[in-house]
Amino acid sequence: MTDHMQDAFKEKIVDPARKAGEALRDAGGKMAENGSTVSLKMLDQAETNTREAFNAMRAAASATDLSEVMKIQGDFIREQSARNMTQAREIGELILKFGRDTVGMVRGEKG
Repeated sequence: MTDHMQDAFKEKIVDPARKAGEALRDAGGKMAENGSTVSLKMLDQAETNTREAFNAMRAAASATDLSEVMKIQGDFIREQSARNMTQAREIGELILKFGRDTVGMVRGEKG
């Protein structure tokens, strides 16, 4: 193989393959970091949900009659449903952002 052919091969095949490998390695590291971020967010959400459940149980335990218990329970269910929707949206948004960032890294975009 001539020097010109070797240079062309390196320029057209070797360098792009090396750059693609580096981008995939960097994206893999970012994916692991992002997975940790999502896990921590889910732990924070679980902690909030548990705290709110215990708050509702305490309120129900100190209620003076059944109607008050029912109101506390209804309020808790409504608030928990809203919290679940918000938490699902937060996790979905994180995953979408991380997906866009990772695809951008693989494509060689800075971000």
